[in-house]
Amino acid sequence: MTRTETPEQVRLWFQRAVRDLWPVAIGSLSLRKSPCIRKRCQLCEAGQGHSSYSLYGRKGNRRFSIYVPDELAEDLERAIRNGRDLQKLMAEAGRRYTLALKNERCSHIRK
Repeated sequence: MTRTETPEQVRLWFQRAVRDLWPVAIGSLSLRKSPCIRKRCQLCEAGQGHSSYSLYGRKGNRRFSIYVPDELAEDLERAIRNGRDLQKLMAEAGRRYTLALKNERCSHIRK
């Protein structure tokens, strides 16, 4: 980042930075074990239960949970990592954009 970065330069930097951040997701992926509804299930009777992944997140003020098949869990983990990286980039973009606006304002005042 240059000391005299413009808002347009910040926009272009941000667009380049997020170009490869797909897929994105926010939330957490959890592996949970729970009993099933079948009577006399050998796994449940042995105390092992059944493993399954769930995506936990929020929509507005409400929390949600979505079942995730095992074969999709790795893709979803990547999406969550990308989502966290995107949040970091947005925070950095906000900082850089603010500095660029202030810099632009100062240069107009000096003229």
